[in-house]
Amino acid sequence: MRAYLLVDFGSTHTKMTAVDLDGPAVLETAAAPTTVDDGLIKGYSEAYRRLTAKTGPLKFQKKLACSSAAGGLRMVAVGLVPELTVEAAKTAALGAGARVVGVYGYELTAEEVAEITGLKPDLILLAGGTDGGNRETLIYNARQLAESRLEAPVIIAGNKSAAPEAEDLLRGAGKPCYRVANVLPELGRLNIEPAQKAIREVFLERLVRAKGLDRVEKEIDGITMPTPAAVLAAACRLADGDGRTPGLGELLLVDVGGATTDVHSVAEGLPTRPEVFLRGLPEPRVKRSVEGDLGLRASAEALLEVASPAVVARLAGLSEERVREGAEKRRRQPGYLPVDEDERRLDEALAYLAVKIAVTRHAGSIEKVVTPYGVSYLQTGKDLTGIRNVIGTGGILVHGLRAGAILAGARFDPAVPESLRPVSPRFFVDRQYLFSTLGLLAGEHPYEAFHLLRAAIKEVRQEGAGFPGGENSSRQVQAE
Repeated sequence: MRAYLLVDFGSTHTKMTAVDLDGPAVLETAAAPTTVDDGLIKGYSEAYRRLTAKTGPLKFQKKLACSSAAGGLRMVAVGLVPELTVEAAKTAALGAGARVVGVYGYELTAEEVAEITGLKPDLILLAGGTDGGNRETLIYNARQLAESRLEAPVIIAGNKSAAPEAEDLLRGAGKPCYRVANVLPELGRLNIEPAQKAIREVFLERLVRAKGLDRVEKEIDGITMPTPAAVLAAACRLADGDGRTPGLGELLLVDVGGATTDVHSVAEGLPTRPEVFLRGLPEPRVKRSVEGDLGLRASAEALLEVASPAVVARLAGLSEERVREGAEKRRRQPGYLPVDEDERRLDEALAYLAVKIAVTRHAGSIEKVVTPYGVSYLQTGKDLTGIRNVIGTGGILVHGLRAGAILAGARFDPAVPESLRPVSPRFFVDRQYLFSTLGLLAGEHPYEAFHLLRAAIKEVRQEGAGFPGGENSSRQVQAE
């Protein structure tokens, strides 16, 4: 037996998975509340006790971990033009597993620098200008950051001719900084991998220890990546296969949580028709988006503002007053669990809308344009209409009974033809909440990770149309 312990230090729970790589097989799972104040060790010890109570004594060859505890990796992205270098910086940060808490374009004002300081980011990604393009903005913003009270490390990923001067300004002010290749070296070409690599390295070298998480590292072989990066690694492995066995192909992964709904796509997303032309930056094949106003607990009232109480009430079959009271209760009590059928229906309606809105924001859109030469279409973002696999994870999908109906929110809606969501996908659920932990194996053990992930997802389907509690009732069953 080659036993590995895989740990995800989440913001609320520490999740453990024991696997045997010789199988490969999942041996057992366990979880306990995360305890940040003591360096995670108390929560880790309790989860380990619960796990080994199921498995008996095990000798683990390795103990690997990811973490989003203590708020995860909080980043600010700064660039030049919002639609170009700012968007490139944001894409790089999200793809590396960061939580982007602020995005700024053009020259930073004193008020914006004060705002960034108040956000207390763990990292700042400073971009701006294509290579051979604008130099002044990158240098100006570097000077503004150098003269500030900010202590967060700065990753410089802008115009290559201005980056050395920007680095000198920051280092001269005693600011920790790292210089990498430009995230947007030329118009229409992204180069985000060097910045993402630097983000992960800084996470490992500085941030784990800065948050006091090093106390638990004595018990494990290291916190190797942020949790979202582990989930994205798992999605890529499942899509691409293990090098010998083909994967599922292009897919969409939706993670519905209490504070955010994250969407990950592994797809090219290029236009599929000759009369459609791409507008704006090309999207990366592997993309992650985070929606901080679409959670089921801490962000429940924000989700209600986006979706409207009337829509939620109709879907859940409840009064608008009951919906508002339920959202407030969920915001005040992040650990709340439904106690009756009405509360369960409210959770499901909120989750359905979170999926629908998050996937709509993640997917591209198409716009009709009439020209002297006829009708053309402009596509912004990724065309996901051809994706055949949608995977759901998160508490309500893992533990709920109507996962297929909730995930139907990701599907293309003929009433909104401009939104390029999947047209005819199959729905799967990560039934044991394993994507974050199994993602830790995805790089070093591709064969084992792929087969464990393939076994971890179960297909669900939706019969009929509509959503439970809505105008057209539907029934979701698990597919054998």
